[in-house]
Amino acid sequence: MAHEFKIPEGQPALLRNASLETETIWEARADLAACLREAARLGLEEGICNHFSAIVPGHPDLFLVNRLGWAFEEATASSLLICDFDGHVVAGDGVPEATAFFIHARLHKMAPHVGAAFHTHMPNATALSMVEGDPLIFAGQTALKFYGRVAVDENYNGLALDESEGDRIAAVLGANDILFLKNHGVMVCGPNIAEAWDDLYYLERAAEVQLKAMSSGRRLLPVAAEIAAQAARQMREGDPESARMHLQSIRRVLDRDRSNYKT
Repeated sequence: MAHEFKIPEGQPALLRNASLETETIWEARADLAACLREAARLGLEEGICNHFSAIVPGHPDLFLVNRLGWAFEEATASSLLICDFDGHVVAGDGVPEATAFFIHARLHKMAPHVGAAFHTHMPNATALSMVEGDPLIFAGQTALKFYGRVAVDENYNGLALDESEGDRIAAVLGANDILFLKNHGVMVCGPNIAEAWDDLYYLERAAEVQLKAMSSGRRLLPVAAEIAAQAARQMREGDPESARMHLQSIRRVLDRDRSNYKT
């Protein structure tokens, strides 16, 4: 179901650009590749149709994204593409998947607070996008991490194959970090790769335990709003450092298993 992105006419030749080959940018490439690998290990991707992106450090008008046709488990630092917001591949071999471009380019352009954006059809969160009402019921501690940070796109509008659909999705996200796309999946956004990954992981865990509780047939017991807000604030205070350590742990495991994600 993946759709190839058509490069605009006048695509410039790929020129060697030293400013895109810094150690900082390579580390961002390795971080994003590690997240893709771990998402594959946990079964959070769907075929070759899901996509992760991140603003290129030092270049707010460029973003990294996984290439069309490669499974998450194949991702390496060097396989990631660098694209501009106009559809040009500035660095890398290949093209982005079409919906990846139209969603992520518009999101990064319209929402500067989004340093990284992860889109998946991960099973539990996607299941919650398919039921009536608010997807998350704040009845479990893990879910409270997302209290006050969730938007819901109630209007499934088909595939994002043009800029207008990307703009619509970005507008619905607004200043939030998490977007449930009804009948579709989720967008998880963060100021950086580590925090986007941390939220993606815990969102799926929160969705999983909520579905288990719902399957009991018994009424769920939401946390009182004032306590939920307090817990969310407490979690957010430690989130940046916790997210950094979470991503480092994934990279250590990949290194131990002799993964080639850094190549």
